[in-house]
Amino acid sequence: MKNILGTIAFSALCSLSSFAANDVTVTLLPSKESPIIEKEIYGQFAEHLGTCIYGGLWVGPESSIPNTNGYRNDVINALKELHIPVLRWPGGCFADEYHWMDGIGPKENRPRMVNSNWGGTVEDNSFGTHDFFDLCEMLGCEPYLSGNVGSGTVEELAKWVEYITAEDGPMATLRKKNGREKPWHLKYLGVGNESWGCGGNFTPEYYADVYRRYQTYCRNFNGNKLYKIASGASDYDYNWTEVLMKNAGHHMDGISLHYYTVLGWSGSKGSATQFNEEDYYWTLGKCLEVGDVVKRHCDIMDKYDPKKRVGLLVDEWGTWFDEEPGTVPGHLYQQNTLRDAMVAALSLNTFHTFTDRVKMTNIAQIANVLQSMVLTKDAQMVLTPTYYVFKMYVPHQDAKLIPLSVATPQIAARDGRKVPVVSATASTKDGKTTLSLVNTDLQNESKITIDLAGISAKKVSGEILTATSMNDYNDFGQPEKVTLKPFKNGWQVKDGKLTVTLPAKSIVTLSLQ
Repeated sequence: MKNILGTIAFSALCSLSSFAANDVTVTLLPSKESPIIEKEIYGQFAEHLGTCIYGGLWVGPESSIPNTNGYRNDVINALKELHIPVLRWPGGCFADEYHWMDGIGPKENRPRMVNSNWGGTVEDNSFGTHDFFDLCEMLGCEPYLSGNVGSGTVEELAKWVEYITAEDGPMATLRKKNGREKPWHLKYLGVGNESWGCGGNFTPEYYADVYRRYQTYCRNFNGNKLYKIASGASDYDYNWTEVLMKNAGHHMDGISLHYYTVLGWSGSKGSATQFNEEDYYWTLGKCLEVGDVVKRHCDIMDKYDPKKRVGLLVDEWGTWFDEEPGTVPGHLYQQNTLRDAMVAALSLNTFHTFTDRVKMTNIAQIANVLQSMVLTKDAQMVLTPTYYVFKMYVPHQDAKLIPLSVATPQIAARDGRKVPVVSATASTKDGKTTLSLVNTDLQNESKITIDLAGISAKKVSGEILTATSMNDYNDFGQPEKVTLKPFKNGWQVKDGKLTVTLPAKSIVTLSLQ
C-alpha cells in the first residue's frame, strides 16, 4: 500500500479555500492493508558534539552529579519514558574522524584528539564503544553505529564489527580483555555519514563503489545480522539517491536522508526564541516540506526497488537555529520553544504517512544539541517541549496506522508555503486507538469533527501541550513553562462522531477505547 494517509490527506488539503476558518473535518478510514508505524521512526541521535555526550548523557562515575556508572540518573530516567527504540552514534560529522580503538581499554591510556568539526574541543575518548553499548542496554534500545569511511579504512570498520559481535577470534579476545565477555547485538550499521560533504566530499558514483567495498567486509558473526545503511542524500539531492540505488541498491538494506528545518546554510539561521508570527509559519511550512522531499526520494527508490526491500532512514532531522548567545561556538546549543514542538509533531505525522518505505528516523539530537529532548546545566536538567511531543506519541510506536482524511483551511506562509491549520495522525494497538491532533493557528481555536468510522470511543482520555506564547520555552529556573496537562473538557462523542475543540497553538493526543 503506497502512502495511504499522505495521498488522502494532502489531496483533501488542496481544495479547502471555501471552508470557514478553523472548521475542520477528519475522517478515519480503517484498512486491513494499513502498515505498522515502525517504532524506529522515534529514533534518537547522539553525537560527540558540544555537551550532548559529556555533560548531557555522561558525567563519569566520579561526578558529584547523581549517576549510575557515569550515566546521569535524571537524564536516563527521563529518556526511559520515551521508550527510545534506536540510538545513532558517534555522529554525524564526528563519525568520519572517529577511530574506535581510541575509545577502548583503560581510560587513562586513551589518546586525545581535537574535534575539528565542532568547535575544536579536545575529545579525550573517555566515552567509547563499551560505554555506548552499555547505554543502549540501559535504555533498552537498538544501537545504530555510523562507521568511519571518510578517514578510516575497510579493515578498521570490519574489525569494529568483529569486536562488537564475534564470539571468538582476535577482536573478541580484545573485547573480553577490556571487560565484556559476551558479544553485543548490533543490527544497524551506517557505512559513512554525509559522504557528499563532511564525510569525504565524494561524488555519488565514487561513494557507491566505496560503499560496495566497505559493506562487503562487514561480516555477520554468530547469528548477528547487520542491516547495512548507505550514506544517502541531503534534502533535495535526488541525483545522489538515483545513482546509489542504481549502482549499489542490491548491496544495501537501507539508505539515509538528512532534512533540517533551517533557514539556510550561510549567514544567520535565526533565533530559536526571538521570532515573529511570520517566522513561525515559515518554519512550519519548511518542516512540512519534508513530505514532498521524502516522496520524491521514495519515487526514485521505487524505480529500482519496487518491492520496497530497501528502507529509507531519515536519520537526521529537526530544527537548526543560531546557537544561543554566550554559548560555545560550534557546540550547536539551542533553546526549544513551542514552535519546535509543532515541528516535531508535524514531522512525525508526516513520517507516519510513508511507513511503507520510511523505516527509521532520528531527530538531531538527544541532549543539548539542536532540537534536543533534554537540556542540562551542571546538576540541573529540563525537559524540552519536543520531549513532551515524543512522550505523547509513544502509543503510536509499532501501532497499526489508521489512514485518515483531513479537510482543513490553510495559512499562507512566506515563500509561497502553505500550512494546514490542523494536522492529524491515528493508529491502533492492543484495542486502543490513539489520535494525535495539531492546531497550528496561533490565534484561533479549531473545532474538529471526527468521523470515527465505527471505532469505539466509549472511554476517551487525553493530554495537551500548549503555552501562553509561541516563544515560550523551559529553562533552568522555569522548567515547566511548556509541559503536558490533562485534556478533559475539550471533546464529546455523539452519533459515531468525536468533536474536539482544539485551543490555538496546541498539540493534543487522545486515547479512545
